[in-house]
Amino acid sequence: MTKRILNVVTNVGHYEDPSEPTGLWLSELTHAYHVFAEAGYEQTIVSPKGGLSPLEPRSLKFPNYDESAKAWKADDAKMALLANTASPEQIDSADFDAIYFTGGHAVMFDFPDSEGLQRISREIFERGGIVSSVCHGYCGLLNTRLSDGTLLVDGRNLTGFAWSEEVLARVDKLVPYNAEAEMKKRGARYEKGMIPFRSYVVVDGRLVTGQNPGSAKATAEKVVSFWKVDSPRHTLARSASAQPVTSSSSPNASTGPTAPAVLTPVVVPPRR
Repeated sequence: MTKRILNVVTNVGHYEDPSEPTGLWLSELTHAYHVFAEAGYEQTIVSPKGGLSPLEPRSLKFPNYDESAKAWKADDAKMALLANTASPEQIDSADFDAIYFTGGHAVMFDFPDSEGLQRISREIFERGGIVSSVCHGYCGLLNTRLSDGTLLVDGRNLTGFAWSEEVLARVDKLVPYNAEAEMKKRGARYEKGMIPFRSYVVVDGRLVTGQNPGSAKATAEKVVSFWKVDSPRHTLARSASAQPVTSSSSPNASTGPTAPAVLTPVVVPPRR
């Protein structure tokens, strides 16, 4: 049966300061979309509110604006997909085998508190599907709880855009919170690659996460490999660019932890 992927993008077009634009980091969608398409999967794009997903201007400049992103930007049909994304209310989670959260700093504002996306993620995960994210996309998992009340990320190994990368990218003064720190508060076993901005992917059972924009392709490839006949399931695998994959067990790879984490909710500043 053909696998079906739900790609998640943002609706936000600027930081708290309206003069500072942001949006979807285009290659984080296009790299994964291409991998899924090559595998023959059906794909749908959803956003917290539905409708337009604006693009992050910095993702359209060298060296981030690669052939994959350029091809998408030049394709009217592909751009129409971002102009008319579905809303969570239009999505039946039973129609999808995996959800993939894209990034861009904009998602820090509208992913964490989207109850619709939380519902979809929970239902896909509890039905045996895959929950995946790249870069800031892991903000979409911050507040997702399973049916037993536990946080999906509590006790699980994952990665996402590191605070050190925020500093190096000179946006640490613009972002509304420290996503890495918030993940750790929720009991997530956060890890990152030794070299900033290099591809790094963490697989913990059916949770697949990539650290930064350069990890999108590898993240999607890990999702695809999950459905291969010879692919081991419910194991932890870490992969960094040009490095061998290692594996070990993870206590919460297939089931949630027994008690919810004690945490301080992310407070996203009101947007003007």
